Amino acid sequence: MLILDQIQTSRCLDWDALIAALAVMFQGDCVMPVRHHHTVSVPGEADATLLLMPAWQPGHYIGVKLVSVFPDNATRSLPAIHGSYLLSSGQTGELLAVIDGGELTARRTAAASALAARHLARADASNLLVVGTGRLSVNLVEAHSRVRPIRQVSIWGRDKEKAERAAADACALGYSAKVVTDLEAATRAADIISCATLSRSPLIKGEWLKPGSHLDLIGAFTKEMRESDDEAVRRARVFVDTRAGAFAEAGDILQPIASGVISREQVQAELAELVRGAQGRKSPEEITLFKSVGAALEDLAGAILAYQTARQDITAS
Repeated sequence: MLILDQIQTSRCLDWDALIAALAVMFQGDCVMPVRHHHTVSVPGEADATLLLMPAWQPGHYIGVKLVSVFPDNATRSLPAIHGSYLLSSGQTGELLAVIDGGELTARRTAAASALAARHLARADASNLLVVGTGRLSVNLVEAHSRVRPIRQVSIWGRDKEKAERAAADACALGYSAKVVTDLEAATRAADIISCATLSRSPLIKGEWLKPGSHLDLIGAFTKEMRESDDEAVRRARVFVDTRAGAFAEAGDILQPIASGVISREQVQAELAELVRGAQGRKSPEEITLFKSVGAALEDLAGAILAYQTARQDITAS
């Protein structure tokens, strides 16, 4: 059995290989039951969330991710998300690997956004705005840069020091990144706006979105959470990672449906349909919106890639 820590998991999940692995998995025969989603009370603090996400490829691999989200961990200088992934044989049930769930989640989430952007963002999209300063922020820069010619990166966050650290990390990787404090102005200039926050109220207003922009919403993951307003959803052609997940948990989709701004039928396609050839962006001027709440098959694809890469490295050495 292999045990892959955060650094090893990161090394085994090359961005191009991971994006490709997700595309293949979305086209395959992965079985993905509805994930378990439990609210856990934390005395004196915001409620935490416990997620259990199983998936399997019959006869090949079985995986389950256990994730906890503690929003107030920032006060303790700890990440909000902790998790582990258990990968087993789909033939014998033997446990094959325990993989760092936080790193797997962060990288596969960014890779899924990049996969969607490959179909939805303009081919010449070069100005990326990242909203949020958590561990996903730099991952989003790296992932989107694999599918679009990103030349300018702006990072916005409520905590300026964290935004500055994220921008410095992006610069250290060779990207032209800067901190912005005017979210409206940055949004109006951006070709891709990628939000990775735990916001419970809209951050991005639809009136700010310029023609041709792509809005990527990946942070808010419950019915009560939201990163965009009704106008953003109304103006955009809407896509999701999975309809099952979006219609069960995505406040950015469910709240506009409940208020009559859009209907379920106006969700154009899910990611599996896009990678199988469904039409994404129709014109250079239209606004597209991709809402992701996470899918267990993404974790399974990343876990298999990490496991197989680690095994190859061991064999090669």
